Amino acid sequence: MAQDFPADRIIAAATGDWNKDGAPDLALLVAPGDDSDMISIDIFLQSDDHKLLKPVAQARDKIFGNYSHDGLYGNDPDIKALGNGSIAVTSQQNAIGRNRWEQTLTIAYRNGDFVVAGYTYNYYDTLDPDAAGKCDYNVLTGKATVNDKPAKVAPRTIKIQDWDEEKDRGPCPTG
Repeated sequence: MAQDFPADRIIAAATGDWNKDGAPDLALLVAPGDDSDMISIDIFLQSDDHKLLKPVAQARDKIFGNYSHDGLYGNDPDIKALGNGSIAVTSQQNAIGRNRWEQTLTIAYRNGDFVVAGYTYNYYDTLDPDAAGKCDYNVLTGKATVNDKPAKVAPRTIKIQDWDEEKDRGPCPTG
């Protein structure tokens, strides 16, 4: 898995203990190798046998974002380790047009897989102050808050590789 992209395609990295074994692990945002604007998420765990990282999850073309030093400001993705051992991947569109948004995927290690534990989405229209919304969706429990109102859908377990933003965003609007 790790050999199909060169190091110059790594956009951002986060370290943390994803599987809570006491060893540091790694998550990367990786630029596409073509003209796509979709970025991949690659996750590595430290091996039990050696102090070496091994690739365990690869989610191709998962988030939108800038991956070029010459790219637009306001579209830069980010990845960071959260205090609870999860991974937060943020993407945004704050550069072009009137429709702006920001989303965060929260990825957690559960039962040997990396799954989408949460999805947060905020959007607004720069010309219409009434065209805005926000959603915070716990995918694992099905509980959500949509525009400050509680919502509930069936709980789901979705591996990060299988996440499809169009069909898996639960009760969150598209903006």
